[in-house]
Amino acid sequence: MAEDLQKRDERWHLRIRDLNKSFGAQHVLRGVDLDIERGKINIIIGGSGQGKSVLMKHLMGLMMPDKGHIYVDGQDLIGLSDVAMAKIQRKFGMVFQYAALFDSLNVVENIAFPLLERYRLPKKEVMERVRELLERLDLAKMSGIEQKFPAELSGGMRKRVGLARALIDRPEILLYDEPTTGLDPIATQNVDQMIRRTADEFAVTSVVISHDMASTFRIADRIAMLYEGVIVAKGTRTEIMAAPHPVLKEFVETSGAVALAGAPS
Repeated sequence: MAEDLQKRDERWHLRIRDLNKSFGAQHVLRGVDLDIERGKINIIIGGSGQGKSVLMKHLMGLMMPDKGHIYVDGQDLIGLSDVAMAKIQRKFGMVFQYAALFDSLNVVENIAFPLLERYRLPKKEVMERVRELLERLDLAKMSGIEQKFPAELSGGMRKRVGLARALIDRPEILLYDEPTTGLDPIATQNVDQMIRRTADEFAVTSVVISHDMASTFRIADRIAMLYEGVIVAKGTRTEIMAAPHPVLKEFVETSGAVALAGAPS
């Protein structure tokens, strides 16, 4: 089985096996097993304190497990040297919950920041890549957007700038940390459309952690529920709706998003 996981799989981009993590007496991840489908929107749902953020930090190699494995294109993250880990991490882009933009930098400077930090690229090339993303993410339509600072942007616009910054290094995998938190329903739907369009146009694998079931049912290709440190259900929207786990059923039903689950998978 281990040999199979150590080969590049055309369907599964990331494969997680028996992932465990404790902080003192608190056992947060208790044997997570999950496959992330290549080029699809994979959403990990769960309530607060169930370990979603801890799991995401493991996917990026920012945290090491006490036990278990994470395979990215067949390469196990566990035990890699710093140089090898840095190479793997360049496959990932991160869209933070509140965009996490630098207040003192304008939009162009925020988007360009990862390139300027990691590489010695000509300024002309960096600016070309920034402007390309502004166009593709519909940010260029906003007059004077390049020179605006984060405080001058709406929550939805900050999310788009954060996405542009995550895409500037052309990652293969995009991680989204609770992308609709704090947004009104219209802004939430706009962010959902942004995630869907990005997955399709940039051909990236998307991993989203969320407790927003309406958003999940709108855009997810695959859904997994993390509860008490393990994955208790996983599959398409239709499969999730049919899953018998009582906590999952309660989570879905109390969200008020049941009607959206009937959308085509």
